[in-house]
Amino acid sequence: MKFSKVLVHGVLIKRYMRFLADVKLDSGEIVTAHCTNSGTMKSCIETGAEVYLTPVDDPNRKTKFTWEMIKINGDWVGINTSNPNKLAFEAVKNGEIEKLKGYTEVQREVTFGDSRFDVMAKNLKETCFIEVKNVTLKEGNYALFPDAVTSRGKKHLETLVKVKEQGMRAVMLYIIQRTDVEVFSTAKQIDPEYSKALKMAYDKGVEIIPLQVKVTPEKIEISKELPFEL
Repeated sequence: MKFSKVLVHGVLIKRYMRFLADVKLDSGEIVTAHCTNSGTMKSCIETGAEVYLTPVDDPNRKTKFTWEMIKINGDWVGINTSNPNKLAFEAVKNGEIEKLKGYTEVQREVTFGDSRFDVMAKNLKETCFIEVKNVTLKEGNYALFPDAVTSRGKKHLETLVKVKEQGMRAVMLYIIQRTDVEVFSTAKQIDPEYSKALKMAYDKGVEIIPLQVKVTPEKIEISKELPFEL
């Protein structure tokens, strides 16, 4: 996934009210950027760290920048939660994910039951529903999800089980927007109920694909699939 605009460089002053961040640009100007990540962003917030922003042209929007990434441990961590969905859609459509190749029809935001899934893919043999989650939380060499309690995420897992029970393919695709981790797992201490729900869903046939991506100021590209522990 390539960024459609040239990103703007600066350093983080502070993040506040969940959705806002003050950034000092290289020009010295201080701007307020929109932060799409509503979670705690634990392990990917560091005052004074380098960041990149996307300029926004919408005259109706109060913030004129969207925060895309931050440099942690010498590498970029993607914090824009909308990018994994775009990346997943493009990758499935173009056959770039080994376990999700061979689909001839790919759609975004498709409803099943009382849930809306990020991607639905079809071919003559099967239908596959894919839920995409953004992962930035790091603990040791583990990438963990979620970084805050998510009842919505638990509901998606329960609905994916229903998808599987109706004879279709059900996939949890975790997009890990950092390269300084080696294994994916759930953040059991943060949301034990989500952790239990994922284990239950996996035991009932829901597939888990943790996909590590490389984030740069020009693009986000797939690196490799990580092993997982439940």
